[in-house]
Amino acid sequence: MSLKVTVIGTGYLGATHAAGMAELGYEVLGLDVDAEKVASLAAGRVPFYEPGLAELLTRHLDTGRLRFTTDYAEVGEFGDVHFVCVGTPQKKGEFAADLRYVDAAVEALAPHLRRPTLVVGKSTVPVGTAARLATRIAELAPAGTDAELAWNPEFLREGFAVQDTLHPDRLVFGVTSAAAEARLREVYAATIEAGSPVVVTDYATAELVKVSANAFLSTKISFINAMAEVCEAAGADVVKLSESLGYDERIGRRFLGAGLGFGGGCLPKDIRAFMARAGELGADQALTFLREVDAINMRRRSRMVDLAREQCGGGFLGRRITVLGAAFKPESDDIRDSPALNVAAQIQLQGGQVTVYDPKALDNARKMYPGLNYAESAEEAAEGAHVVLHLTEWPEFREIDPVAFGKLVAEQRVVDGRNALDPDRWRAAGWTYRALGRPNA
Repeated sequence: MSLKVTVIGTGYLGATHAAGMAELGYEVLGLDVDAEKVASLAAGRVPFYEPGLAELLTRHLDTGRLRFTTDYAEVGEFGDVHFVCVGTPQKKGEFAADLRYVDAAVEALAPHLRRPTLVVGKSTVPVGTAARLATRIAELAPAGTDAELAWNPEFLREGFAVQDTLHPDRLVFGVTSAAAEARLREVYAATIEAGSPVVVTDYATAELVKVSANAFLSTKISFINAMAEVCEAAGADVVKLSESLGYDERIGRRFLGAGLGFGGGCLPKDIRAFMARAGELGADQALTFLREVDAINMRRRSRMVDLAREQCGGGFLGRRITVLGAAFKPESDDIRDSPALNVAAQIQLQGGQVTVYDPKALDNARKMYPGLNYAESAEEAAEGAHVVLHLTEWPEFREIDPVAFGKLVAEQRVVDGRNALDPDRWRAAGWTYRALGRPNA
């Protein structure tokens, strides 16, 4: 293939996209301003856990199709298509998205665009950002208006990012010219041929797709968690309620698992940025419901602390608490806005002796929460515990033998924050089992 692709930003999105583009057959040059990260990737080390990515990275470093740099001039000279994959975190003290990294990437890249080229934004940004950036690129690029911008939002799920990159469930092209659309169709020819549908639209709609999807998913999760609150008050079972609702094809089963709620680097900050941008546009009333979605989600953490306290006899002082899970979801080492670690930290602040175990996220957790205790196995974490909290639904936790586990703890009490354990199995082994939104027995 003749096209050469660059990827600006080599975090979670960028590193995965760069390796994916190489897998599709392109020569790829990844850029990051962090020289240490570039050196690590160039040596075949992925600085985070994502199933299948390390193998993909190593394979294409070996084929020579993938390499990394810190030099924007090299990127500008090399690439025909430049993907911008930098982060858009939440601003400190505000709901709005922090666009400094997107702006910096464009400001650094554009002066090196000396021939017709396409810059493709993949970062999640507030609606209106693309139009502003397109104007800025035209101002700064020696190629002028021949340096075009398109918006192609990402829809990666952590734990499935490689699959979602190579076999996306849809491709959205926000473009202003037929040439930009044609170039994107060329880049994604293999995935389109394999059946991925394409939606061609304007900048604003393309920017809204990702945040709208995240707002919808967040709402669905918080809806079933609101039902869990009602179930607890009424003595009903939210798991059976969810199962019943899921048979309705209009509703569906996915994202109807009641529990500790959502976290991570996308859903919480994206719905808050969406609310902030709607307010700037004068459409704030359209998204006021997202404030309650966010509030319901945060209440789940407080409710988990309350359940744990109840199981400890009304207070945490002198009590040992085992927390199974640190990542915000399984198959990831991402601890950004992790409900599990938030609960662990709250309990520790209230006097509990907390020990955390996670299959992949311990190193990240230690850096962010150095005051917590950590164990190298679930069994080690459980020794002498007065209550065990199941807070991230890793498969290995579902496979724990509650009989053998019961011999390690001081008291056989478990609180299932993800409704993923088998209550009958744990109760039969002598455990007191509690869960969010379920009857006590």
